[in-house]
Amino acid sequence: MAEPFVHPYLPNSAPAVKAAMLAATGAGTVDDFYVDVPDDLRVDGLLDLPAALPIEQDLVAHVTGILERNRPVATGRSFLGAGTYRHFVPAVVDEVIGRSEFLTAYAGEPYEDHGRFQALFEYQSLMAELLNMDVVNVPTYDGYQAAATALSMAGRMTGRRRIVIASDVFPDKISRVRDFVEPALELVFVPTVNGTADLAAVIEQLDDDTAALWIETPGFTGTLETSLPGLAEAAHRSGAILVAGTDPIALGAITPPADQGADIVHGDIQSLGLHQWFGGAHGGFIAVHDDPRFVMELPSRLFGLASTDVDGEYGFGDVAYERTSFAVREEGKEWVGTAAALWGVAAAVYLALMGPRGMAEIGETILARTDYAMRALTSIDGIDVTDTAPHFREFAIDLERTGPTAAQVIESLRAEGIEPGVEIGTHRLLVCVTELNTRSDIDFFVTRLAALGEGVGS
Repeated sequence: MAEPFVHPYLPNSAPAVKAAMLAATGAGTVDDFYVDVPDDLRVDGLLDLPAALPIEQDLVAHVTGILERNRPVATGRSFLGAGTYRHFVPAVVDEVIGRSEFLTAYAGEPYEDHGRFQALFEYQSLMAELLNMDVVNVPTYDGYQAAATALSMAGRMTGRRRIVIASDVFPDKISRVRDFVEPALELVFVPTVNGTADLAAVIEQLDDDTAALWIETPGFTGTLETSLPGLAEAAHRSGAILVAGTDPIALGAITPPADQGADIVHGDIQSLGLHQWFGGAHGGFIAVHDDPRFVMELPSRLFGLASTDVDGEYGFGDVAYERTSFAVREEGKEWVGTAAALWGVAAAVYLALMGPRGMAEIGETILARTDYAMRALTSIDGIDVTDTAPHFREFAIDLERTGPTAAQVIESLRAEGIEPGVEIGTHRLLVCVTELNTRSDIDFFVTRLAALGEGVGS
């Protein structure tokens, strides 16, 4: 008789263990746990997975073979963005977050903490200075989650249900936000003009049921909003909250949304010392002024500084813990689980290294190289930038008059070691330029793209 199969890497795969678990739950088979999942969402049959490799060296060889199929792109030859960006990560950032007291500090209380609470307090303080806000939360899962939570806060505070969206927002972000806020909140989209908000059209949409006016700057294609003060005034006049999404890497060179009337600022810290890593390390931030109405709506943890029983000694711990679902469980305003705390530590190290001057320099460098890349690419006959608004880091180019589609351009240039951008339409390409793309890198990209000509489409 054949021995029952026990998978070497899947816990509880022994038949006797599975049988005991089914008996304890009262289920007849594992399928009983998934009866509420519609048939059209379930896999018919088994997944196409290789047979188990019980010998570790065989598993290592198998995985190594898979990894060797990856083809690295030279640092300056990647123009991929669309939410996950390749910025320079100083070596000390990886060194610090690799330390055991941070890397393994999933959770815990002050009496078993070894510096994580203080590190996150420093993160909050550095982010608050950069954003010119008073209170910043411990990172959420990602920037999409931060956007959804910021809008939910506005809905709870105002008791209203309409969210007016005045910017071009990443389609994936809209999808995530819609999943989170509907049906409690209704999303209303106002078409942009030249990539930025149409102030007159936005004002027409604001009414006494508008909870928030949502602005993204930079927007989906890197456009910077130029009428934020007017939008803030209009939102406040209607009793709505101005919620602004931004990327902190830009704020050393552009005016923070808080200085232009934003009430809640949110975004992602991926650009602050975090790698692209096949989709990125992401962490969301939400920032508000020191106003209890806003602070008490933040569902995620906040760490503060307090004196102890010992003169001159300080400790770090939760602020207004009673806000959180950790404290009130099902009565919480939102459920908060695993945070991206390790990435907050990384961002803190990055910001401490850069300082105000460094953040200004990197912001100005990216602005200058974005402008250079836009002018260089549009010097190619037939290529146009889709709008003339100010841009930071990203912009969309229209290839229709050149012949090849965006997919054809990507395929052709990828064969030459260039990742030219992200396809966002049949003839539209979203191009990203960071401080790692030098002028010579941009010139090489332009030269190779110009050389494609009509030949790619034939």
